[in-house]
Amino acid sequence: MRRRRPVPSLRDRIIELSRLPIDARIAVIAKMTPADMIMIDAAFEIWVHEGQIAPAGEGWRTWLMMAGRGYGKTRAGAEWITALATQRGRPVRIALVAATEGEARKIMVEGESGLIAVGRRRFKRPRWEPSLGRLTWPGGSQAQIFSGENPDGLRGPQHDFAWCDELAKWAHPDSTWDNLQLGLRSGPRPRALVTTTPRPIPLLRRIGAEPWTVTTHGRTSDNISMSERFVSIMTATYGGTRLGRQELDGELIEDIEGALWTRETIEKCRTPLPGKEGPGVGGAEGASGIGSPGSLRSHPPLTPPCQGGGFFRRIVVGVDPPASAAGTCGISVCGLGRNGIYYVLADESADGLSPAGWARAAARTARAWGADRVIAEANQGGDMVKAVLKAAAPSLPLRLVHASRGKVARAEPVAALFESGEAKLAGRFPALEDELAGLVAGGRYEGPGRSPDRADAMVWAMTFLMAPGREPRVRGL
Repeated sequence: MRRRRPVPSLRDRIIELSRLPIDARIAVIAKMTPADMIMIDAAFEIWVHEGQIAPAGEGWRTWLMMAGRGYGKTRAGAEWITALATQRGRPVRIALVAATEGEARKIMVEGESGLIAVGRRRFKRPRWEPSLGRLTWPGGSQAQIFSGENPDGLRGPQHDFAWCDELAKWAHPDSTWDNLQLGLRSGPRPRALVTTTPRPIPLLRRIGAEPWTVTTHGRTSDNISMSERFVSIMTATYGGTRLGRQELDGELIEDIEGALWTRETIEKCRTPLPGKEGPGVGGAEGASGIGSPGSLRSHPPLTPPCQGGGFFRRIVVGVDPPASAAGTCGISVCGLGRNGIYYVLADESADGLSPAGWARAAARTARAWGADRVIAEANQGGDMVKAVLKAAAPSLPLRLVHASRGKVARAEPVAALFESGEAKLAGRFPALEDELAGLVAGGRYEGPGRSPDRADAMVWAMTFLMAPGREPRVRGL
């Protein structure tokens, strides 16, 4: 007797659907019955991204969901509120807070992913009274809309739960949040969800630092129903920029007080590689600009820019050797154009390589870019640095330099070039830019990692290019 094949569960069907290319996914959905579509769409907890799931445990009071546009923040918020409003037990009171009352109505309540739509999918549709700004579920739970424009509207009412949407857009974020918190005291365990695209405002930093806050993140590309073409175009256009990292990747990008490079300065200094056009320079091809790891194998040597008769008067490679095998070797390509502008051309920094490994990476970079000089810091074992670099490429045009000042002090003259518009970033280099933004006047470093190795390599290269009295000379390939 033949055994019947097991019928795939709803979860299995959704997982299989999510793995298909967008065109195949659309074709499958087009053949579904309306009942199938409703069932799959309503099964949010099955196909949801992990960042859209409420934190486990009972120790948290605030759930901060910082994510890119189109990630599904509204749907996640509406699902969470619907589950709380329709759970068994006593009715609960909920605050819905948006930047304006109009946005609360159009997005949180009436939107395609809002509370009414989610309630309809789950056959638990609430009654909506627009004139009162109030939702009421069959069991008696109620939600009232409030506005970040009117903090005093939250004085007095008590709530069990709150959903705060796009907090970074509120006109009066601090006073609105404080009034909400003072009234969030009803029931055994009051909680609030904040769904927002991040912006560097003090309140978001304050909420994220509180010990009772759990933060989840998500990118636009995490949404399985998002058009792949839209994601690819947005990534090619904005990927790696401050705007893209904030609006697409959901990162909180903020300036550090006293930073030598502000985020605004970094964006103003961004330009395509001379002789290239469009966002493909350091955009769709790699997160670190022309020189993402391994890109030297996929990109041909750039000629004529690197040739003596081309745009650049000279090109140099800066190397900041790591102090240990687990560290980062900063490798930066910089050039001086015939227009008198200095350019950062590539960040080829490498992590976790042996001395021979990072020496080969530096030599490979110099060959690919036709550099006429490699500038390597020799404070961390000068003889060893020279030996491994010469072993990797005996004809390498090497110059060792010794640091007599700290990294930040050396960076200050270079930062001044960017501030005056005399230096440019020819592409997008997120890891390097994060280190530059962490260099603080006075000597502190508050960026990622223990040391700004990528930034230091760039500073060495730029400093060499800036030095007077050196006859420009570019080696041919």
